Amino acid sequence: MNWLKTSILLAGLTALFMGAGYMLAGEGGMIIALLVAVAMNFFAYWNADTMVLRMYNAREVTAESAPGFYGIVHQLALKAELPMPKVYIIDNDQPNAFATGRNPENAAVAATSGLLRLLSHEEIAGVMAHELAHVKNRDTLIMTVTATIAGALSMLANFALFFGNNRNNPLGIVGTILVMILAPVAAMLVQMAISRTREYGADAGGAEICGNPMWLASALQKLEQGAQSIDNDVAEDNPATAHMFIVNPLHARAADNLFSTHPKTANRVQKLRELAGALGRPWG
Repeated sequence: MNWLKTSILLAGLTALFMGAGYMLAGEGGMIIALLVAVAMNFFAYWNADTMVLRMYNAREVTAESAPGFYGIVHQLALKAELPMPKVYIIDNDQPNAFATGRNPENAAVAATSGLLRLLSHEEIAGVMAHELAHVKNRDTLIMTVTATIAGALSMLANFALFFGNNRNNPLGIVGTILVMILAPVAAMLVQMAISRTREYGADAGGAEICGNPMWLASALQKLEQGAQSIDNDVAEDNPATAHMFIVNPLHARAADNLFSTHPKTANRVQKLRELAGALGRPWG
């Protein structure tokens, strides 16, 4: 996403905070919400990537501690003409991965231990190429900032009950109920605002970086099956981060379909097969 779209989205998030603050505590609440939103946007710009990596207990690895995985990322970064990102492993059995960072110079890629066990060398390269395509397209900033603020919007719904009797609440209990209902919905819409086409774009870009679309196509099929059968408890507790992963990490709870920001894996695989056909790559 370009900076204009990023600015519009962050402005929309600020407006949501202000509206929720007004419904909970009138004009004073709206002003407080504005100040909080501005501070959160500033903080998220500089720190959201660190927060997300810490949330998932990601550990940074080097060429010495994880030579195979680190070497794959290093070669792909060279091919993509990108600065070498920091490389992390998340000790989680669910196979998945994401990229984060405010720009290519401050980027990081992370893969779960489950992914590294499940996929072949070529499939890992396909996944990491996809994540580096996000970095190259500068998707990572808005993905990470959105995860932070969407999570805060969801938390606001939990706090709404404490403001139900506030005498400055212009809508009384109705305003409280509206915030309780609309804040989670707003969090969902924020994630939906991160266009699903960015995944298609990163798939195509990743195929170009790694050189074979079918490496990623094969990986996506395995990741989809793994993510649907293995829980990711941290993601389930923090569904606002779901859109950052290469495949949807949520499945264990009934409400997870609200945060389904990913295109269907079958559609992504089909597009990659079409791309492979255009490049003369076998995919049978």
